[in-house]
Amino acid sequence: MSKRIYLDNAATTQVRPEVLEEMLPYFTEHYGNPAAIYSFASEAGHAVAHARQAVADVIGANKDEIYFTGGGSESDNWALKATAEAYSSKGKHIITSTIEHHAILHTAEWLEKQGYEVTYVPVDENGTVKLDALEAAIRPDTILISIMAANNEIGTIQPLKEIGAIAKKHGVLFHTDAVQAYAHIPIDVNEMNIDMLSASGHKIGGPKGIGLMYIRKGVKIRSFIHGGAQERSRRAGTHNVPGIVGMGKAAQIAVRDMDQISDYESQLRDHLIERVLAEIPYTRLNGHRTDRLPNNANFCFRFIEGESLLILLDQAGIYGSSGSACTSGSLDPSHVLLAIGLPHEIAHGSLRLTLSDATTLEDIDYTVDKLKEIIERLRGMSPLYEDFIKKENA
Repeated sequence: MSKRIYLDNAATTQVRPEVLEEMLPYFTEHYGNPAAIYSFASEAGHAVAHARQAVADVIGANKDEIYFTGGGSESDNWALKATAEAYSSKGKHIITSTIEHHAILHTAEWLEKQGYEVTYVPVDENGTVKLDALEAAIRPDTILISIMAANNEIGTIQPLKEIGAIAKKHGVLFHTDAVQAYAHIPIDVNEMNIDMLSASGHKIGGPKGIGLMYIRKGVKIRSFIHGGAQERSRRAGTHNVPGIVGMGKAAQIAVRDMDQISDYESQLRDHLIERVLAEIPYTRLNGHRTDRLPNNANFCFRFIEGESLLILLDQAGIYGSSGSACTSGSLDPSHVLLAIGLPHEIAHGSLRLTLSDATTLEDIDYTVDKLKEIIERLRGMSPLYEDFIKKENA
């Protein structure tokens, strides 16, 4: 296949060449264990320290508040489970939202089975958390609020500063799953009163299998993985030095070029949205029109099924997703689309396209042209669409 247009960057990104180049020596030359005390290991130790500072700088944190993990899902699990355990004497009530990633939702469900109570705060039609409902849900026994920074499916950016202010006002810890937002949009953990934050390397042009947890100094959180004394005895396991180095380099590049990349991706995103809404009838844009990630466009096309759309796009050399990457094998409609009020039959026809700074205007125009052809073809096979058109023309 000659044409290949990758528009699934919310699922994972290509490792940047500069990142790979930075990583390679730590597989072959500087392969020492950074926990060792002999001089050969010092190069790896210095590299880990440098990367720790780099990823901390992205969010205005102190490097000693950064803990490297195996990825975003591990960090999310750590934030909820270890906080629940550490603060159980204060209370067993946790607040999250209905549109969180499954790493949060499934962990919350697990905690409910352990005797904790979880309140799932609703969102509006754009996917923005309702702040009045959030504050109203806080109780004397509430120990944690966990709200994502930006939604992985529909791209809506949450009002983190306002959420952080509510949490601080009531003396409740605030965790944010920033896997989609970290190094894509500005985040300042101090200005936003964020106590814990999860991020992942492979969403920012870094490698898979590496993530981080920011834990504000003074937060009483238990260790999640037990074993050695790595990560100041809070997260055991030999350091993934190449991965850590790669995430550090990717973070440096992403924050250095954030404004430039954001402007570029936003222009392409808006061109994509405008063409699709103008040229493909019976289409809905999901998520907030402006308060969304710069690279995210999510649509629902009536009278089609998302799985069929993805297959035909694949045949045209275009790679997107229907819902989140972690649920691509599911036939159920997206829980996020249901949470913003869409009926099942419309939610089934969703398509998420997420761009990168390597995406071109030609890529977008080709994609829209193919989308028009494919949707017309699929609707032509739909008896529901045929009945709908007959009623419209009656």
